Amino acid sequence: MALALSLSGCGVVPGLADAPTPTPVTSQATSPSPSSGAAPSASADRSATKAALTISQARQAMREWVGKYNAALKKRKWWRQNALVDSLFLEAALHEAVLERNHEAFRWKPGHKPINLTGTLTVYLPRPEQQPSIGDWFIAQATYKDTKGHARPHVLAFFRSPGQPFRLVVATPIHWGQRMPKPLLDADGYITDMDNAVARAVTEEYLNFWNNKKKEGTSGYRLAKNSYSRKAFPAVNKGLYVAFAGHGAVFGFRTADGGLFFLFALVNDPKHVNQVLSEALLVPKGSKTIQELGANWFS
Repeated sequence: MALALSLSGCGVVPGLADAPTPTPVTSQATSPSPSSGAAPSASADRSATKAALTISQARQAMREWVGKYNAALKKRKWWRQNALVDSLFLEAALHEAVLERNHEAFRWKPGHKPINLTGTLTVYLPRPEQQPSIGDWFIAQATYKDTKGHARPHVLAFFRSPGQPFRLVVATPIHWGQRMPKPLLDADGYITDMDNAVARAVTEEYLNFWNNKKKEGTSGYRLAKNSYSRKAFPAVNKGLYVAFAGHGAVFGFRTADGGLFFLFALVNDPKHVNQVLSEALLVPKGSKTIQELGANWFS
């Protein structure tokens, strides 16, 4: 059973509307605000003074974030230090602190573990002119131990506003037996834009499925039979389940074989925050079936 709590006092992100990245924080609120819109449209209206983010810089930013994250875990009850939480997380990732508050309420041990990166750190970065004027984002694939101590590939999305450090927006481990698809890269090694219409349909289908408001497939897409969501829903729905109100920013790219990769998180109504579902998905070329490459439910 989960305990419904909120992140009182944390700086959070307003709802999204067809944006590939979080919008900048403009006010203080009590909890992350989910989006009813879908993802990506790139903006070419970039500030002339905004330096282009490089792959090596993104890789270094990921390592620096890990260092700050590991340092935060050493602080007593870090999940109750709103400024600290806000410096590390955005959107659905802010609920990492809610998870630990649940653990504290039930007198469980903290669920977060330090991240010790192993192997190659892969970065998926859009072209500079495809970054929005409000900031920069990238996706990273990194291998580290999950909460059960097993080394697994994880996929994470980071965003920064101008003049600010990168913060985590969404992350999930990759399922056993699955792997990240190869991206379709341009001549300079940048990922290529994903399909906005498919992104909207995919997020809509996940809301349809979990909220059970509409029949499956009304979005034009359908979850694969062996998907994590199909297996998790019967057990989850027996607990303290609150329907998802929307989703955060959707990150993604076209794959080398013509498919589409998406990474996003579903979140509750801000007044009833007790669960978050992060999803890493693949829609193969010409297919209407959504394959789950990775997923992470926490409550």
